[in-house]
Amino acid sequence: MATTLVRGAELLDASGRRPGWVLLDGARIAATGGADAPPVADAILDLPGRTLTPGFIDLHGHGGGGAGFDDGAESIAAALAVHRAHGTTRSVISLVANPVESLVESLRLIARLAAHDSTIVGAHLEGPFLAPSRRGALAAEHLLAPDEDVVEILLSAAGGALVQVTIAPELPGALDAIRRLAGAGVVVAVGHTEADEGTARAAFDAGATLLTHAFNAMPGIHHRAPGPVAAAFDDERVVLELVLDGVHVHPSVARVAFRSAPGRIALVTDAMAAAGSADGFYRLGSLNVTVKDGIALLNGTSTIAGSTLTQDVALRTALSAGIDETRAIEALTATPARVLGRQSEWGMLAAGFAADLVVLDADLRVERVWAAGSPVPVGA
Repeated sequence: MATTLVRGAELLDASGRRPGWVLLDGARIAATGGADAPPVADAILDLPGRTLTPGFIDLHGHGGGGAGFDDGAESIAAALAVHRAHGTTRSVISLVANPVESLVESLRLIARLAAHDSTIVGAHLEGPFLAPSRRGALAAEHLLAPDEDVVEILLSAAGGALVQVTIAPELPGALDAIRRLAGAGVVVAVGHTEADEGTARAAFDAGATLLTHAFNAMPGIHHRAPGPVAAAFDDERVVLELVLDGVHVHPSVARVAFRSAPGRIALVTDAMAAAGSADGFYRLGSLNVTVKDGIALLNGTSTIAGSTLTQDVALRTALSAGIDETRAIEALTATPARVLGRQSEWGMLAAGFAADLVVLDADLRVERVWAAGSPVPVGA
């Protein structure tokens, strides 16, 4: 198999920025180095003045390029192509609340796609087990308490491809569902919830390890009612998703989050179909969405309906908010890899890791991408 030596760029991952080189061999990084002489390779790519990072990992996204992840294989492929071009090399396919029968079909499809495409990590169910009062841009008629039989139906349909489920832990049966799902190897996230601090802590003790888009669709931090965000800050087992698009979370709050949970922030897009596309009218599941100036809202409301974010923009937004670049890259790479239990495979520029790489220019815009060792088309 042909090898490629990438040199001349500065390497940037969770261990920091440094000069160096990376040798790619198929789908893996064969070796990396710094001042030492690089090995002989079949092809050499010189990238002076560039920054080389691991591929970005998105734990939570719903679509892009005008296509939604709930709308079938062609739509998933079209949406993923947009996010790949913006540096996301591993994607969790998030599904909104829909009838159980529809979710079963979607889970089976994602399982088939993931079996043939290693860049598709698996499925995330953002619903149906959510609090109606905190549903955000999700259809109320499709929300359910986490019934044991429904949990088993969804696990069976996914055939091992269900990697994440968001649950409101105050719902009847929720803690038992969290234990069952976590025991099956699913990452359970607390979200779309009215949970107080104590209920959130109980969820974390039951096996939840993630907070879905922290601060959004949940109680905020009050000095007499700390809520789920403060509970997550306090628990070293828990990672907090953050949507840094300049809309979902204020820069000051982002700085608080990074300081309060070092190494435990995962930047996500929560992107809907309009990501990488134009303003206009879209659908998110069964609901109508209007996108104006890049902000997605449920038609006729002020309710945010996902984002139009890509992970490269999340990086630049984090830096403009004053987040240290190493911590920002960590939140896009090593931390989400750890959430998924893939920290020894993804998210670092080191020998043995996946050949997922992003080349950024001096303005931190994506120039080149490799996903699992294969070059990805990157548009203008």
